[in-house]
Amino acid sequence: MSLENKVVVVTGAGFPNGIGAGIARCFANENAKVIITDLKGAPTDETAAAMPGNVKSIIADAASQEAMSEAADKVIEQYGRIDVLVNNAGVGDPQPQVDLPADLLSPTMSDQIWDMQLVSNLRTTFASSIAVAPKMEDGGSIVNIASVAALGPATGLPAYGAAKAGVVHLTKTHAIQFAPRRIRVNCICPGLLWTRAWEMITAIMKENDPSLANVSQREIFEGIDARSTPLGDEQTPEDIGNLAVFYASEKARMITGAVVAVDGGSSV
Repeated sequence: MSLENKVVVVTGAGFPNGIGAGIARCFANENAKVIITDLKGAPTDETAAAMPGNVKSIIADAASQEAMSEAADKVIEQYGRIDVLVNNAGVGDPQPQVDLPADLLSPTMSDQIWDMQLVSNLRTTFASSIAVAPKMEDGGSIVNIASVAALGPATGLPAYGAAKAGVVHLTKTHAIQFAPRRIRVNCICPGLLWTRAWEMITAIMKENDPSLANVSQREIFEGIDARSTPLGDEQTPEDIGNLAVFYASEKARMITGAVVAVDGGSSV
């Protein structure tokens, strides 16, 4: 499934252990030219330098059409084209947010937290797609990263679930909108992965549940994963990246508007 000489932009990929970085590594392993983006403050240059193959980095806010348009221009200036856009950016600030208000996980969260979640997890996909798609090659591919929280009720994460459900809806809308140029738009819904998002969530859980005082954040996550995943293993960023590579390849040339959960069966 070689993607040799294809030019791939992956948003929100500035942290080495995140889903975006795992996706970028999978594309790099297929000989693509990969550009990772993230917000200022993420170790984007270091993450890119540690990857195999041809990987570069750009600082850009995926929630800003202007910033992503400028980033796309830089990519085209250097490589002459963009073939694939992976809309991975989400959750928000590049710094670990262990001090966020507890209502991040509340069904009665504040307006501020609601708006932050929709900007970080839905506008990022819309803004990046609208900015970059007009500059992509015909026959290209857009891969949106949503979540299993998009596929059913998420009582503890109402804004996050609503935002990711919006990504699923936007995937289908853009699949039709970009079809005349044969730009395929597909979606991946990851399950449980040990990322900065779960570090943040488990920190809030520990802070607000005295029974978890002597339980590590990692142990909290592992317990949730064991109860939720029929196949028994947590997912890795590369599990997500492998499907993204397939979506972008010629083997998926007639697949668009698809939504696939990579979650070990947790959404079944």
